[in-house]
Amino acid sequence: MRVLRNLSNDRLGMAALIVIAMTLTAGICAPWLAPHDPLAVNMRLRYAGPSWAHWLGNDHLGRCLLSRLLYGIRPSVLWVMLALFVSVAIGAVVGFAAGYLRGRIDAALMRICDVMLAFPGYVMTLAIVGMLGPGLDNILIAFAAMKWPWFARIIRTSVMQYSDMDYVKFARLSGSGPLRVMRMHLLPMTFADVAVLSSTALGSMILQVSGLSFLGLGIQAPHAEWGMMLNEASEVMFSRPELMLAPGVAVVVVVSAFNFLADALQTALDPKLLTSRQRLRRRKVEAVAYEYTRG
Repeated sequence: MRVLRNLSNDRLGMAALIVIAMTLTAGICAPWLAPHDPLAVNMRLRYAGPSWAHWLGNDHLGRCLLSRLLYGIRPSVLWVMLALFVSVAIGAVVGFAAGYLRGRIDAALMRICDVMLAFPGYVMTLAIVGMLGPGLDNILIAFAAMKWPWFARIIRTSVMQYSDMDYVKFARLSGSGPLRVMRMHLLPMTFADVAVLSSTALGSMILQVSGLSFLGLGIQAPHAEWGMMLNEASEVMFSRPELMLAPGVAVVVVVSAFNFLADALQTALDPKLLTSRQRLRRRKVEAVAYEYTRG
């Protein structure tokens, strides 16, 4: 409740949360919100401009851009969130085991993470997609395989930090088992760090999926995806630049919303940052009032 109250005081964070909620709702309800079949070809409407029937116009095959934009939320955002969830789950298991048990288990698990993190993430994603073949499923598998060591490292650091707290030591002495201590005491404390990092990572993953689809390595035609829509519109980029506007703006708005939400969550979860931001805001108001009284 305290986090929600602090987050509600951040207008930019609340605006970002509203944009994300509306985007996810539109993606889930795309079959009911889309005015037309996103795969329906109508060459009579090829490159048609916006109209009452097609608010964003039509592409090179006469397909409704608005319908394709709505259906594109699923591979561009929803399935990326699923891959992120898998990465966080694997990273949490490894991070909790390494940070709480320590010793040889910690050393072995962290050496595995070091080996995985030694490879450039984007290059390894391209390598995995190259071996498995183009497709959204293979991109998500690559993301899950390359992202979990990063989350494991972060979660391990948080677990080691909080496991030395007095109340955690008291829980151990009182007879609570490792699983109960992790679930009741360590998981709520590490949730804040994971939430902030997940919001930031999600924006980066959306950009990568769109970029790979733009290069032809992601979801394949005729399915709708924002990066593929940019690829298809790039052929007429100079004669019909408006075709790139809708998917491009969608990517920028959604990624920016996740980045703003990550910043707002970090402030809401850390009272010190919240206090410093309130002080800065108060000083700005006092400075404006002082200048006004002088004028």
